[in-house]
Amino acid sequence: MSWFFFALICILGWGFADLFYKKGTDETDKMSHLKIAVWVGITMGVVSLVLIPFSESQMDFVSLFVNAGKYSPASLAYILSMVIGYAGLRYIELSIISPVQNSSGALSMIAMVVFFAIAGQGDTLAETFGVLDIIGTSIIIVGVIALAVVEQRISKEEIKPELAAETKKYRFGALALLFPILYCVFDTIGTAADGIILDEEVGLGLGEIDVLILYGLTFLVAGLGCWIFMLIKNKKPYNPFNLKKEWPKATASVCEEFGQIFYVYAMAANPVLAAPLVSAYCIVSVLLSRIIIKEKLKLSQYICIAAVIAGIILLGISEGLAEI
Repeated sequence: MSWFFFALICILGWGFADLFYKKGTDETDKMSHLKIAVWVGITMGVVSLVLIPFSESQMDFVSLFVNAGKYSPASLAYILSMVIGYAGLRYIELSIISPVQNSSGALSMIAMVVFFAIAGQGDTLAETFGVLDIIGTSIIIVGVIALAVVEQRISKEEIKPELAAETKKYRFGALALLFPILYCVFDTIGTAADGIILDEEVGLGLGEIDVLILYGLTFLVAGLGCWIFMLIKNKKPYNPFNLKKEWPKATASVCEEFGQIFYVYAMAANPVLAAPLVSAYCIVSVLLSRIIIKEKLKLSQYICIAAVIAGIILLGISEGLAEI
């Protein structure tokens, strides 16, 4: 299976995860983002422990720590961006978070192109990018950013007058701006670091399963840290296994890990093209929210979604032609 299909499966997994993150976010709970991080840590940690016997490098206790250090730039950047993103979900309908966050795929692609060019991989990049690849990737990037901008404008138009004072604070306050900016910065670092680490020519020699193990164990530690922080702060333990209440968080974490598995393989095979394609998972999230929450799409949203789908089709045609 090619990188393109791995990326498409990742898009589906993360699109569903995004939907359940939203459903599992309590706007009145200041610890909501930490509770989500606990569940993601549990799920990724369990999967990592299961995968350890299948490690490509047959990691023992010592090599586990050594490789964790090698992968730490990517894993820590990802974890920080995700927790920041969970916190931003409390303001997602009332802020400008989406346009900035969704630009991380494009920025990480640029960062990887610069790195590989400096590392002497210019010829490889020229072989990777065909005309259809360039056009398709450009359409996806423009479509994703345009959709985020459209979403922001629609949310402004639909704000109820009686909530104007409160929503204005969230839309234009410094706090609302801080979430998407930090998310974009750390997610760009994480994605670019992943592409570099997983690259066969200039990478650090970590296999896909090794990366899943290291990232999952790191997130398990981060989730435990969030649980301990809430215990100290609230003076009572958070019970993540109250599934009657916490099932959206649990479901989101499973979808997140499902997407993560295919993301790693897509990035290992073609990091420069996979990064912007995977960033299109917000299209799935928007469609699912409309189908499940019964919200209606406007013409401008349909145009953005159609553009991204067209870009994905072009990448698929390019990939198919390359395999002939």
